[in-house]
Amino acid sequence: MHSAEVNRTALAVLGSILFAMLLVAFSNLVFAPERLAVPGYRLATGEKAGAPVAEAPKETPLPVLLAKADPHKGEQDAKVCATCHNFTKGGGAKIGPDLWGVVGRPVASVAGFDYSASLKSLGGDWTYDKLAHWVADPKAVASGTKMAFAGEKDPQKDADILAYLQTLSDNPVPFPKPSEASAPAPAAAPAAAAPPGEEPLPALLASADAKKGEQDAKICATCHNFTKGGGPKIGPDLWGVVGRKIASVEGFAYSDSLKGVSGDWSYPELNKWIADPKALASGTKMAFAGEKSAKKRADILAYLQTLSDNPVPFPKEASAK
Repeated sequence: MHSAEVNRTALAVLGSILFAMLLVAFSNLVFAPERLAVPGYRLATGEKAGAPVAEAPKETPLPVLLAKADPHKGEQDAKVCATCHNFTKGGGAKIGPDLWGVVGRPVASVAGFDYSASLKSLGGDWTYDKLAHWVADPKAVASGTKMAFAGEKDPQKDADILAYLQTLSDNPVPFPKPSEASAPAPAAAPAAAAPPGEEPLPALLASADAKKGEQDAKICATCHNFTKGGGPKIGPDLWGVVGRKIASVEGFAYSDSLKGVSGDWSYPELNKWIADPKALASGTKMAFAGEKSAKKRADILAYLQTLSDNPVPFPKEASAK
């Protein structure tokens, strides 16, 4: 009897264990959790599946920002500039030039202040648009600037600062109107006419003598190579210079002033350069004072045309009109 009782008890225990295992297995089948491909929890976003991603908001035009700009906020934001600049009339330069009357003033024009060559080569006036870019990122406007300020990245704060700068004048420059932001850009101005008594460049090039130009260019051989593969000397090599991007010879240490001149060495640009290098890039390292004879310049350009495997054609007379 005792042995039989033990067997019945063991069978009851085993039966209970087996029942529990079957119950767990059944529960897992009914209530199985969703297996995620990537561990973590899904959070509600309020977006419908497959909905297109919204486009980034378009940047607000500067005239619109200026229309609602607050000069008092701008004065507070500009306090960081007071370390290097004066804001009062007649205050004069500190580490940087004074900012009284800066709006509308020619760039790099405070008498006696030692501007970087990069900024001096910028040209033009301090318009609101140019000042907005400058305040946002000075080095993007003039890479060689001495100014350490990294820039104000908030467009509205930038506009507030411009509104404050507007007040620093006896004759404040009006803001551009918001409607001007959507107005089409004006057509490019026609090329400047040749000085009185001087033939247009295309006409001069049409009668230019490359052989004479080679003789006139011999003075340049002190600093430049003219042969293919000759490489730089004191100045960059001139093989293939016509049509080449300005300041683009790899490895050559151009002045910041020349690096600030954009575009290609077209015949008109080369003509201006040969006539007066410092007028095109005031901080240039080139010592050549310039060739004042338009005919000799044209001859030199005709010679430079020959320094190429694929000479660039001269501009036609009609292109000057």
